[in-house]
Amino acid sequence: MDDSKIIELFFERSEQAIIELSNKYGAICSKVANNILNNRLDSEECVNDAYLGVWNTIPPQRPNPLLSYVCRIVRNLALKKYHENTAQKRNSYYDVALDEIEDCIPAPFSVEDEIMAKEVAGVIDDFLETLDQQSRIMFIRRYWHADSIEEIATLFHKSKHYISVRLSRTRKALKQHLKKEGVFQ
Repeated sequence: MDDSKIIELFFERSEQAIIELSNKYGAICSKVANNILNNRLDSEECVNDAYLGVWNTIPPQRPNPLLSYVCRIVRNLALKKYHENTAQKRNSYYDVALDEIEDCIPAPFSVEDEIMAKEVAGVIDDFLETLDQQSRIMFIRRYWHADSIEEIATLFHKSKHYISVRLSRTRKALKQHLKKEGVFQ
């Protein structure tokens, strides 16, 4: 079913909207949550909570694209659950991805830092626009969807080493871009 029809079902407050949303995007939502949580039950809970979140925000929202909107909700809920579950533990998949990109992006601590984080997000968006499609997809799959190096290698039919090198070069280019834009001194 087309995204606009699913959104109209939400506006009509039809429960069919949740069913159609789940049929169309349930698998990718589950993958995003499971990549972060590495726990099937917690992932299912986050996806279901995301469906409720979508139900509560449409209307008045009319997200375009719907997939990005739903994935953002799932990701935020999964991150919240992840932090609840792992206050003193490490989740190898997600922590490794965070460790890789940690040197490029300063962590926000105050209101001013939160504002700066939004500006940094804009600079990162600009940087991603400069990448070739393959590098951009690799970067997003690794650092937004938290896919493993192995999954990305399989997706692109490349070796894990090739993907690691490409991601490393992209992180270095990102760091240089952030320096050029004044994010780093």
